[in-house]
Amino acid sequence: MSEYILEMENIVKEFPGVRALDHVNFKVKKGEVHALVGENGAGKSTLMKILSGVYPHGSYKGKIIIRGEEQKFLNTKDSEAAGVGIIYQELTLVKQMNICENIYLGNEFEKYGIIDWNKAMAETKRLLHEVGLTESPDTKIVNLGIGKQQLVEIAKALSKNVSILILDEPTAALNEDDSENLLNIIRKLKQEGISCIYISHKLKEVKAVADTITILRDGKTIETFPNDEHVNQDRIITGMVGRAITQLFPRKEHTPGEVVLEVKDWTVYNPEVPDKKIIDGVSFQARKGEILGIAGLMGAGRTELMMSLFGAYGFNKSGYIHIDGKEVEIKEPRDAIEKGLCYLSEDRKKTGLVLMMDIKENITLPSLKKIASLRGINENEEIKIANRYVEALKIKTPSIEQKTRNLSGGNQQKVVIAKWLMAAPKILILDEPTRGIDVGAKYEIYNIMNDLVEQGVSIIMISSELPEVLGMSDRILVMHEGKITAELDWKEADQEKIMYYATGSGEDFSTMY
Repeated sequence: MSEYILEMENIVKEFPGVRALDHVNFKVKKGEVHALVGENGAGKSTLMKILSGVYPHGSYKGKIIIRGEEQKFLNTKDSEAAGVGIIYQELTLVKQMNICENIYLGNEFEKYGIIDWNKAMAETKRLLHEVGLTESPDTKIVNLGIGKQQLVEIAKALSKNVSILILDEPTAALNEDDSENLLNIIRKLKQEGISCIYISHKLKEVKAVADTITILRDGKTIETFPNDEHVNQDRIITGMVGRAITQLFPRKEHTPGEVVLEVKDWTVYNPEVPDKKIIDGVSFQARKGEILGIAGLMGAGRTELMMSLFGAYGFNKSGYIHIDGKEVEIKEPRDAIEKGLCYLSEDRKKTGLVLMMDIKENITLPSLKKIASLRGINENEEIKIANRYVEALKIKTPSIEQKTRNLSGGNQQKVVIAKWLMAAPKILILDEPTRGIDVGAKYEIYNIMNDLVEQGVSIIMISSELPEVLGMSDRILVMHEGKITAELDWKEADQEKIMYYATGSGEDFSTMY
């Protein structure tokens, strides 16, 4: 019998005008953690959708062999029956239902049409214990943090007796503690004989948890090798992008100019709890031609601060905003955009793009006034502008009429950047600008940021990845519980200092200006 629990042989998958997978071969041993890495668009998710039955047998060429038997999945139920479970980057839980209901949704214990909730609750307790959760099975998902929700997803997969568990970017939205906890759960599952296929752009985690690494590039299997002491991140990156990247963060010396944005005594209240402050008396400045990094732990208020300045979601707020020395009032995003303040959302799929619209429509959407007249939109001008940004940002697409939902994560992110570049911002807020994208696309986005700064744009960058904050920022503001606790020059900053202030130690700098 083969030592491999899973063998995928010569997999070919084509979409109109694109060969997404080109004779890919992929093998996984029983009880190993096998990392599948590659740039966005390399074919990782497509390969896993074939394995999990999302793309049925007949829509691709090649073979799937599990435990020595060829499989011909027609849907996800077929793959689950063969022991394959998948956890997507975007969680699929129903927030208003409890843990037990979510775990057994569509897979209930029933007899004569009646659900046996006692058995479901007992099994849920067992599964929660297995993944290290102490919550009650009747706890609603909405009351759990994102890290615990991820563990519920794993418990849900385990309830189906999986022997092969696919984890697609499982730590993309997690902080460091939750990420480490998840990696420990994966190690425990490995000891229990479950094979884990681990997809991640966080190469530090790949090094920490994987036994074997397979690299895909441009829809082809490049190589598979054991993750031993001879393998470092540079080795993996070279395989992913086809060339060596000698510097992950292409830092450039910037010479900041005059203050372009000044925020004074900015306070924001929780929409659901009107007396609770999310942001408490924050003051800061951003200068022309600099990258201002915003660091802090999850829940520190970084996103809420920037969204409220942008006029999103109708926060109850007070304080003062000055742009180019003049006080401005921003009631809604339209006001912010007209005044030169633009905001790239941390969630490109939910709030950054209209996925059913094509590339050119997404790029021009916030700036229609520039290409419209009483006669309507100048379509020739729209096409010309969209093509210019697609070329300038190296967006990989067959056409500007491609729906954005069909693009890889890195290319979707570039479309969002193109959208705001067309708006010609003075201040561009980038909230997690490289979340969920590969190292090659990250490098390209960093270069775009440098180009914008050289043109005099003020960039405010929120990032949960401290190496990114340290690698790209000119100045760093650290937040804790809605307040700014430190301002650091990049030359004096390090991870330990940032974490010291992010945990609430040290002086409160919120009223420094």
